[in-house]
Amino acid sequence: MDTQPNSPEARDKKYHMHAYTNARRHQEVGPLIIEKGDGIYVEDISGKRYIEAMSGLWSVGVGFSEKRLVDAATRQMAKLPFYHNFTHKGHSPVIDLAEKLVTMAPVPMSKAFFTNSGSEANDTAMKMIWYRSNALGQPQKKKIISRKRGYHGVTIASASLTGLPYNHMSFDLPIANVLHTSSPHHWREAQPGETEQQFSTRLADDLEKLILAEGPDTVAAFFGEPVMGAGGVVVPPAGYWEKIQAVLKKYDILLVADEVICGFGRTGNMFGTETYAMQPDIMVMSKQISSSYLPISAMLVNDRVFDPLADESNRIGTFGHGFTAGGHPVAAAVALENIAIIEERNLVANAREVGAHMQKRLAGLAAHDLVGEVRGVALIGAMELVTDKATKAPWGNVGALGGLVNGILQQNGVISRNMGDSLAFCPPLIINDKQVDDIFDAVEKSLDEAARQVKA
Repeated sequence: MDTQPNSPEARDKKYHMHAYTNARRHQEVGPLIIEKGDGIYVEDISGKRYIEAMSGLWSVGVGFSEKRLVDAATRQMAKLPFYHNFTHKGHSPVIDLAEKLVTMAPVPMSKAFFTNSGSEANDTAMKMIWYRSNALGQPQKKKIISRKRGYHGVTIASASLTGLPYNHMSFDLPIANVLHTSSPHHWREAQPGETEQQFSTRLADDLEKLILAEGPDTVAAFFGEPVMGAGGVVVPPAGYWEKIQAVLKKYDILLVADEVICGFGRTGNMFGTETYAMQPDIMVMSKQISSSYLPISAMLVNDRVFDPLADESNRIGTFGHGFTAGGHPVAAAVALENIAIIEERNLVANAREVGAHMQKRLAGLAAHDLVGEVRGVALIGAMELVTDKATKAPWGNVGALGGLVNGILQQNGVISRNMGDSLAFCPPLIINDKQVDDIFDAVEKSLDEAARQVKA
């Protein structure tokens, strides 16, 4: 790292507080500054090139240099750089995008509501659910259930939904009326000899017991990612979503599918909802909706949700919620073009086909001494690192081994991300088999290097 007093690294340490970063540690080590992007690759300020095996933050589906998205933004910026959708106002890009999302949804949806991030969208979903309960004359029906290790964002409400300790500690979270049920990670949480189907049955029973203990008339909704992302790429065990949905239907509880990571091709279908036969009432989407070229997110709601909201807004006189930049015309234009690229280039099929190769390469590392489990679907996957396969024990503190391997891997030219001791992979949808091999050749090399350090 450049230690000159006026270098970008030094100025970053002096002026910039980073997200998801140990602030004191950052003052010591400084940043990796990324200057350029091209396809699946990014380049740092010194000219070193990396494969971005996480698509930035699970999100740059079409790669880092798609000219069509730049052109779409430029055209719209010149035509109408900003307008809003408050008080009956609208503009063509947001209307076109709303129509596109509602008509492409894998289950019947009625309306699209636009926000700027997945966190804002999940926060808005909670507010809509509470508003709906009041509209239906059910003011007691306000509790929301999500899952341990689930990730739904970082606003006060969405961080409460998130089931990860670091998102709660010292923030005085979760807020009231947010509950958490069991994590669906079979390898880590199953009882000895418990099959995936048996495990799924037990988790559905856990959910039902929680609902009954709280009172079914007080529970409004269940939030879940089709595949858990930031919790470690936890793939649902066999029968899981079928059994969970049966419980929700029994007690008239809404299902919110958080598609922020899974949406737009990641699981080998356009939406994770399709991959796992989910029937949500609300779908939340962001990240790959615009390949994160511009911030935009959306919620799709069905008539079961929309009609009470509309009636209540009519009673009050307005739906008192919205964001200045929600459905921003430039972001909406970019999202439309991004979805068109995904469809025209068959990137969902590419995620299935190249994803099968990625899962094969991932599975090939399961025998490594430091790998306890590999898991994933299509172009999302993870390996969980251990020092003892039998006991699943970490190397010292949880996250130490994941951090070690992740750091070595970055030195070897691949950017990944460790969530504790789970090392995740979520490359751009445009990746090919040869590039997948480049990633996992580097991963294997990095595991071997880490193993030598661990033994030493």
